[in-house]
Amino acid sequence: MSFFADKQALVTEILGRYPQGRERSAVMPLLREVQNAEGYVSEARVAEIAQIIGSTATEVKSVMSFYSTYSSVPTGKYHLQVCMTLSCALKGSDQMWDYLTDVLEINQAEVTPDGLFSLQKVECLGSCGTAPLMQVSDAGYYECLTKKRLDALLADMRARGDGSLPPSDTRAPIYFEPHPSSPAPVTSSEPGGTA
Repeated sequence: MSFFADKQALVTEILGRYPQGRERSAVMPLLREVQNAEGYVSEARVAEIAQIIGSTATEVKSVMSFYSTYSSVPTGKYHLQVCMTLSCALKGSDQMWDYLTDVLEINQAEVTPDGLFSLQKVECLGSCGTAPLMQVSDAGYYECLTKKRLDALLADMRARGDGSLPPSDTRAPIYFEPHPSSPAPVTSSEPGGTA
């Protein structure tokens, strides 16, 4: 069944946000509607959106692949998105990822058997100063993570079980697990240098 068949008023409202002839600009809000309702965007929904905006499925997929906010596979109630860019890697995101895959017993794009958790590696979440961090379900950021803080977050999410998010707090930056090959902090005795 078509997702938007009984939502023509919504489609009209979304398309109305853009000038005539620019219907393709509505791709992101239409993707968001499906993602929010179904937890992912299936091939059938991609084709439906392409038809609505007068585009191709390939063009819709290209938008989806650029943004980590859209998923083409089902996700858990808590979709854990781990930042893997350089700043986070230097602060232990690789070790955090390994820890999560061990604890949850899943890998990239998999969902735990209870449907609670899924994992995804993502590029920059824009909070390099509080690395390592993860975003949960495109909503809350959890920063300065350690094994102890991750264990507490996972326990809280399991207890909630409904997709609602635990409080997010930021503490002083700390390495997840110092890696033996990580470089030492840069210091300088020059004025304006970092300590």
